[in-house]
Amino acid sequence: GMKRLLIVVDYQNDFVAGALGFEKAKTLEPYIASLIEQYKKKGDDDIFTMDTHQENYLNTEEGKYIPVVHCVRGTEGHKLYGKINRLAGGFLVFEKRAFPSSQLCFYLRGCDYDEITLVGLVTHLCVLSNAVMAKAALPFAHIVIDAKGCADNDETLEKEAFDVAKGMLIEVIND
Repeated sequence: GMKRLLIVVDYQNDFVAGALGFEKAKTLEPYIASLIEQYKKKGDDDIFTMDTHQENYLNTEEGKYIPVVHCVRGTEGHKLYGKINRLAGGFLVFEKRAFPSSQLCFYLRGCDYDEITLVGLVTHLCVLSNAVMAKAALPFAHIVIDAKGCADNDETLEKEAFDVAKGMLIEVIND
């Protein structure tokens, strides 16, 4: 049968309810939780990415552009949000220092997924860039962004991100 993967991108406390949190992000929790459980039930795979910074964040390249300390390893803000933290137990987690995860890309290159679906935060940054990474790693796989499982604090940029994704032959569903 079809080999499927769900990638849950950066659904962490600081992006949902912490330093960079916003209301819409909280509303995704039940939908993302149900997707994780559906994939698990069917024997499909789940992978999680976590934005991960150090105390020196403000002195980094990203810190110059987004001067808000967030997702520092070892803090509450770094942990996955709510129910998702529990559901991630036992699954692969990629900690990443930039929007896209090069480690995720290298890992996927050794896999044979037919379909990869991405959900999480924030649509125009980490969701889009990791969808592109998945496309680079597995050019013959069908890559999907499930808009119902994504949120962005900038709706214009989110809409543009969906358009850019479609232009790169990444399917956007539920938008």
